[in-house]
Amino acid sequence: DIYNSHLSEYGVVGFEYGYALAQPQTLTIWEAQFGDFSNGAQIMMDQYISAGEDKWKNQNGLVKLLPHGYEGQGAEHSSARIERYLQLCAKDNMFMANCTTPANMFHLLRRQMLVNYRKPLVVFTPKSLLRYPKAVSAVDELVNGHFQEVIDVDGDAFAKAETLVFVSGKFYYDLLEYREENNRTDVALVRLEQLFPLPIEQIQEVMKKYGSKDVVWAQEEPRNMGAYAHLMLHMPETRNWRVCSRNMYAAPASGSSTRSKARQARIIEDVFNTNK
Repeated sequence: DIYNSHLSEYGVVGFEYGYALAQPQTLTIWEAQFGDFSNGAQIMMDQYISAGEDKWKNQNGLVKLLPHGYEGQGAEHSSARIERYLQLCAKDNMFMANCTTPANMFHLLRRQMLVNYRKPLVVFTPKSLLRYPKAVSAVDELVNGHFQEVIDVDGDAFAKAETLVFVSGKFYYDLLEYREENNRTDVALVRLEQLFPLPIEQIQEVMKKYGSKDVVWAQEEPRNMGAYAHLMLHMPETRNWRVCSRNMYAAPASGSSTRSKARQARIIEDVFNTNK
């Protein structure tokens, strides 16, 4: 049952952590069926994965893939609790990423093995992007590309955008779809692919490039969850950004698919309503 499947992850993640420790030249990946399945392994995350190097000088390159994305599947299958993982980040102890393209995912995993050190990597991986037509990469991007911590591909048409939106993960495609349907060339969308270490200089360069007065952080998660608090902690100027998110909630997502769709639509409308 669900209880036992969650509880068993403690031992499974512990095994994978030990294997990655013993075989540092092997790409060791543990993937949850849903991101919330890692909740049962929180002890391993707190005591070993996030703190092992600081405690015992043990470098470990374990990769955790946690499906995360608000796709109407209820409270238990929407959130991998991004906020919990980001709270454990300090002193460059881990990598946190939320990729939007196959090429960036490939180069992220490739980087994990090519560097001459080992750090745990947590990747939030929306299930819907596995079949999403726009979540594709050209062969050249795989062969000649590199991991992009920030992706800014909006061209000259958005050079004078009045609103600059930073977003991470699958939510980017929801905003992109709305922008295309409504022909909104006044809103530029920039993807934050790496959440930790936070690429502050790249974010600042993008802000200078556009010079937009209205800067937005958009997230699917409730205000008290997701990456918003993490941004404010590591980049104080983000406190002046306009935030578009779900309201504060005790549960990570609604149990009603109808209510979930309504909340999602409201966030998207808020992003493009520059008067709010």
